[in-house]
Amino acid sequence: MKSKRKALNPKSNTAMNQFKTEKLISQPVLGGVQRVKLEEILAYEQPNKYIVKSTEYNDAYTIPVLTAGQSFLLGHTNETQGICRANKKSPVIIFDDFTTSNHWVDFPFKIKSSAMKILSPKKTNIEINFRYIFYAMQCIKYLPRTHARQWISIYSKIKIPLPSLPIQKEVVRILDTFTELEAELEAELEAELEARQKQYAYYREKLLSFREREVRRLSEVCKITTGKLNANAKTEDGQYLFFTCDANPYKIDIYAFDTEAIIISGNGSQVGHINYYKGKFNAYQRTYILSDFKDINVKFLLFYLKAYFKDFIFTDSKKGSVPYITMPTFKKFKIPIPPLAEQKRIANILDKFDALVNDISTGLPAEINARKQQYEYYRNQLLNFKEKQSIKN
Repeated sequence: MKSKRKALNPKSNTAMNQFKTEKLISQPVLGGVQRVKLEEILAYEQPNKYIVKSTEYNDAYTIPVLTAGQSFLLGHTNETQGICRANKKSPVIIFDDFTTSNHWVDFPFKIKSSAMKILSPKKTNIEINFRYIFYAMQCIKYLPRTHARQWISIYSKIKIPLPSLPIQKEVVRILDTFTELEAELEAELEAELEARQKQYAYYREKLLSFREREVRRLSEVCKITTGKLNANAKTEDGQYLFFTCDANPYKIDIYAFDTEAIIISGNGSQVGHINYYKGKFNAYQRTYILSDFKDINVKFLLFYLKAYFKDFIFTDSKKGSVPYITMPTFKKFKIPIPPLAEQKRIANILDKFDALVNDISTGLPAEINARKQQYEYYRNQLLNFKEKQSIKN
């Protein structure tokens, strides 16, 4: 099904053409612009008096409880005291003092903890558009190296480009419209992704539900072994993938397997998580490697395991502070065995669905990510002003 979504492209999109974005990007301010430290234009407030007392959130309540981290909205409270009275005319920026994550807030709120700063325009003779400052902060490339408070010690000393007030306002006008358009398109993509996920789950259930089929134990259709290495064996830039009990693999310098395999996390919070890989790799000692498949299509087995294995292990895995799966649990799991041609047909259908809803390089998740990257590209280009050079005697 071909999508009728509009491309988020300023060259072809009518709304973006109104702002002549490319022209603004391609014509630098003559002589460059001054750069100012954030502390010269932003004041900060400690948030202690706005901290929520109760964490019994309810969507029926009216006051949002925020964090400056990625989750942003934690819930709603019915507390009426100690509210930060931000609004459209008097917005603030909430700033995570440890991670430097930040958000624009233009409505009343309370907060979860004191690990943040509340930023607002400082009373100064420097002309600023506060929204422009927020956008400029999104372009700052700074990664905290230690778990320490960042605003006073480092972040407030960072300089940002500050063109004339009319240019600041034009940049904000462009990015606000771009943000609104991007949000609409992303919401459309998210809705489509959710619908596709439900459709995928429906067809997976239909395709993998069998009656009067031959059934075999997992140990009868493949070899089941475990990795041999400690999790600390991972490296920063190894040549081969290293599968551990985390959802995503790491890297390592040596390999122990060179085959087509299904790798399953054997313990921890990701117990039962499934990866598929074909090639040279290594594995942690508490992961299980399925290989040497007999009379079964490996992709068919992969999708069957993804559909039913977690429910199975939740009833059979060992309970404790760290849940884990034993080898006998694997050997007891049973799989229906339709003819190989039927297995291949089912696997091909589910492969296409899986790519559409899960593949970050080709499916809908990739398109959502591309929207975000395109927005960030134009934002960074708009704010890429040449610095004004001081005159030397």
